Amino acid sequence: MSQTTDPRQAALLILAGMATLGLSDNFVAYVSADSSLWQFHLVRGVMVLAVMGMIAAFGFGVVRPKRPLAVLARSAIQATSMLIYFGCLAILPIGVVVAGLFTAPLFVALIAAIFQSKSIGPVHICAILLGFAGALMVIGPDPNNLNLVAFLPIVAGLLYAIGAVATRAWCEGEATLALSAGFFVVLAAMGAVGCLVLPSVGSGADGFATRGWMPLDARLLFWMLVQAAGALIGIMCIFRAYQIGEASHVAVFEYSLLIFASAWGWYLWGQTVAPLGLFGMVLIVVSGAVIALKRP
Repeated sequence: MSQTTDPRQAALLILAGMATLGLSDNFVAYVSADSSLWQFHLVRGVMVLAVMGMIAAFGFGVVRPKRPLAVLARSAIQATSMLIYFGCLAILPIGVVVAGLFTAPLFVALIAAIFQSKSIGPVHICAILLGFAGALMVIGPDPNNLNLVAFLPIVAGLLYAIGAVATRAWCEGEATLALSAGFFVVLAAMGAVGCLVLPSVGSGADGFATRGWMPLDARLLFWMLVQAAGALIGIMCIFRAYQIGEASHVAVFEYSLLIFASAWGWYLWGQTVAPLGLFGMVLIVVSGAVIALKRP
């Protein structure tokens, strides 16, 4: 019996998920000046895992993986990607960071061609080149004043792509809740290590990734809780969208995060993207849509 699909509801769910994540990711700015990247992931991870534990306890999912080592390896890759992503949110405009992360589908296509011997046609090759050109337009590197930090979101995109490939190659048949729990366990563990080894001094967003455990007050806890709730709601919407929609069509709507994140960044913080950067975002969206919808 074939599974029922609902393209319209899937599209609405993925758009709702992207709008929620675009908003909640902007809230990192509320904690980046007085907290740390590592503390943020430790505290948020504990919050999310507590909710996932309750979900599993009520019989709505399984958190124990079938292949713990495979899930651990995959989670480590994607957790490192998210460490870079959230670290960049504290010091770069969110539109630039999200654009870098969304080079992931381009890397997935390259990985499939180079390491999995999958053929890609000229259309996919052009789409990949177009997408990377768009990423460079968003970053806008200045040869006279080159800031390598601006390229870190692309590194996050590469690691996210490797994790996506690993999900299919290593973790087929694993429960969605188990994969999500493994990801947050590793991310929280990384946060705990950072809190232990890094100094507990300093302030300002520039030091977000270089501080350890910082004094935790009610305000910081509130915004971490809000961010955790936003992440959970967004991820649940995405999972449900992929359950009731065709993956290739749902994936295209994920690029709406570029629009939502940039719009919220402008509304909340006055962050703007130059016209060339906006054009670059369009190229990234077009290239990703081509890769998602066009068969090799």
